[in-house]
Amino acid sequence: MRLGIIGVGRIGALHAETLHALAEVDELVITDADTARARQLASQMDVAWAEDSDELLHGGTDGIVIATPTGTHAPLICAAVEAGVAVFCEKPVAGDVAATREVVRVVENSGVQVQIGFQRRFDAGFASAREQLQAGKLGWLHTVRAGTLDPAPPPASYVATSGGIFRDCSVHDIDAVRWVSGREVSEVYATGSNRGASFFSEAGDVDTAAAVATLDDGTLALISATRYNAAGYDVRLELLGSLDSISVGLDDRLPLRSAEPGVTWPAGTGYTGFMDRFRAAYVAELQAFVEVVSGRATSACSPADALETFYVAEACELSRKERRPVTVEEVRL
Repeated sequence: MRLGIIGVGRIGALHAETLHALAEVDELVITDADTARARQLASQMDVAWAEDSDELLHGGTDGIVIATPTGTHAPLICAAVEAGVAVFCEKPVAGDVAATREVVRVVENSGVQVQIGFQRRFDAGFASAREQLQAGKLGWLHTVRAGTLDPAPPPASYVATSGGIFRDCSVHDIDAVRWVSGREVSEVYATGSNRGASFFSEAGDVDTAAAVATLDDGTLALISATRYNAAGYDVRLELLGSLDSISVGLDDRLPLRSAEPGVTWPAGTGYTGFMDRFRAAYVAELQAFVEVVSGRATSACSPADALETFYVAEACELSRKERRPVTVEEVRL
């Protein structure tokens, strides 16, 4: 199998290492807008490199991984689909709803498999929570609590083009709530605040946010995010049901201290970032993509599925800005 990767920055370089280690991948080809970076990594890994994405797409590649800035995702997905090449692309599909819908249309009319990178679907804890809920072990859900707490803010330049904390950060929690619960979000009420760097407010964003989401069966989901959790990278999903309650992320590396006297748990070193916390999940999602490329499986998260998650993030941003409840149906129009 010959696979290509477009974009070898931080996450792209990690994906390149993962693909290179998979037994099914016979050849890996790297390209990046920064040609020197592509050549350097290719030399370090002893793999091939291409001048640009066109050379990669039309060079006999069986599948490609897109790990480039958000603004390039839609055109690269469409170019790959037109070339008949299977695609794995980091979220989001595109920067706005209209462009995402257009990608969905192109993909659905092509028959080419496209997988969007929501890696929590491949994390052992999230998968176990989904299975236990489906097996009826929790009874019916009354509350879901989901959160992503980053240890430090991203650069100001990133925030300015990120699309906002719900589209960029909480979108992973939204997707996890949808995927694990098997339900859709019907309405949200969101808010946010800024107590940190001024570049968040200057970009029209917030550094801390929260949303109450009502699922289509009446379950309430509480979603929170911040860019200032100095204790470490804290990602959890809690399912509270009529028969039992469980938590994803409640392990010895949870970056949270107990205030109870004599309690020493958790005793491990807190997670430092998303690549630390989800390393195994990143490997698993690319293994799944190899199965897609081989024809043995279909995409675990299609652009159409990712669009449903994006609608909820859009509703959260609109609710935050207008300080009112927003139905997901409203942003579909």
